[in-house]
Amino acid sequence: MSSENEPIRLSLTISPELNARLDELAAASYSTKSEILRKAIALFDVVSEAKTEKKRFGILDQDKKLLTEIIGL
Repeated sequence: MSSENEPIRLSLTISPELNARLDELAAASYSTKSEILRKAIALFDVVSEAKTEKKRFGILDQDKKLLTEIIGL
C-alpha cells in the first residue's frame, strides 16, 4: 500500500525536439528534466489561476511596463 507522500512515477511521450529542449533547460539551470517539468506545471497552475480570476499574465520590464502578455495557455 502506498503512502500519500510517496512519489508517483509517470510515463511521458514527447518529441525528440522537446526532449532536446528539456535537456538544454535542465543543463542551463543545473537541474533535472523532472524538476523543469515540475516548475512548468507550477507556472501553468499560476497562469490558470490568474485566468480564472480574470487577470492577465505577462512579462514586465524593470519599470513594470508590460513587454509581453502570455495568452493562449
